[in-house]
Amino acid sequence: MYTLSSKLKLTAIIFIVVGAIGMIYGFLSAPSSIEEVEQIIAEQGAHHGESHGETAQMEEHQPAGHHSQPQEMHGADADHSSVAEGHESSHAEHLLHQLQNKPWAATYVAAFFFFMIALGALAFYAVQYAAQAGWSPVLYRVIEAVTAYLLPGSLIMLLLLALSGMHFNHLFVWMDPEVVKHDELIQGKSAFLNVPFFLIRAVIYIAGWNIFRYLLRKNSLRHDEADHNRWFKQSFKLSAGFLVFFIVTESMMSWDWIMSVDPHWYSTLFGWYVFASLFVSAITVIALITIYLKSRGYLEYVNNSHIHDLAKFMFGISIFWTYLWFSQFMLIWYSNIPEEVTYFITRIEDYNLPFFGMIVLNFLFPLLVLMNSDYKRVNWFVVMAGVVILIGHYIDIYNMIMPATVGKSWFIGIPEISAIFFFGGLFVFVVFNALTKAPLLAKRNPYIEESKHYHY
Repeated sequence: MYTLSSKLKLTAIIFIVVGAIGMIYGFLSAPSSIEEVEQIIAEQGAHHGESHGETAQMEEHQPAGHHSQPQEMHGADADHSSVAEGHESSHAEHLLHQLQNKPWAATYVAAFFFFMIALGALAFYAVQYAAQAGWSPVLYRVIEAVTAYLLPGSLIMLLLLALSGMHFNHLFVWMDPEVVKHDELIQGKSAFLNVPFFLIRAVIYIAGWNIFRYLLRKNSLRHDEADHNRWFKQSFKLSAGFLVFFIVTESMMSWDWIMSVDPHWYSTLFGWYVFASLFVSAITVIALITIYLKSRGYLEYVNNSHIHDLAKFMFGISIFWTYLWFSQFMLIWYSNIPEEVTYFITRIEDYNLPFFGMIVLNFLFPLLVLMNSDYKRVNWFVVMAGVVILIGHYIDIYNMIMPATVGKSWFIGIPEISAIFFFGGLFVFVVFNALTKAPLLAKRNPYIEESKHYHY
């Protein structure tokens, strides 16, 4: 049995507390009025005072007649001034929404990132059962522990979605009746994109995933005490059915929870793209936890061949993710349809570093580090690649959400770091606490002996 060390437990709790304090600060420090936004704009403009001063000096040295305007132009100037003031007011209001969205968006990105790891682990677990894999049963309790975060993670996501539906934030512009009133494209999607149906779908997804996780975990523990394979066979059938349910609901979830923040844009590859991200992130976390437990003297039957296979999945799914990213980008960029290509233009112009940095972290780095078969058996290589992959896929989710919610007003600050601390600490606490609830070896699995002696 695994025992949660007091040091790890305390570290997780500290992360949760520090993260919660930072998140609260992020919400409290967000501007609450247009006047505060105008003050921020004025402070930013003060940094350009030198150039403005130079302009004023140039004007002072111009001939006096240069400033005189015909009398008949004064009315036009007044109209122009009123239009400019209206534009500035509209800009300030838009910026207000973006800055108010920032702590919400930071929370949403981190919440989704850790939730998707648990969901990806559940899908990976189902694949192992459905394929009747012989190499992986010694890892089953680690995978089950990662899926333990699915319930709290999905409930947090449901809460954030419900708060959006109640207009606590502006993450989803299609939820704003004023926006919909003047947007024919969103009106055409209103049969699908409306708050009641949106939340009903979310409840269906979350209920289905968590019910399956509960049944699979229950059967796994039952099988430890049984003298027959009934529970294993039931889990096999459940997994086959779940994978059908998962591939549909995961795609719809990615449309609802991520793609709809940009309601004018769509991609037919998007469901697969998000799937690749959550799948590789989950396998990476499974590998990192396995290596950690092995270094602490647990998981005696896990050997280099198991780590090698997990690293192969990390490498292979990273390449698959890159294929999907390039296919989506290339087809949209080449076709150059305005309502589609705008998605990438916005990210390239306003999110240049995270957009292209993500490609290096999610593709180039795993390619160089994990291509060699021998490196996949070296734990510190796998850990290094795993940390980079997780950072890269957090930035991937960040790139999906932030441009539509905070626009150009983005930067990695206290709200983002605090949200990572909070949800990371909660994830570690839940997962490692789940490891203490059952023996780390699924001893009655029909393939356990093959897994114990697995060598590649």
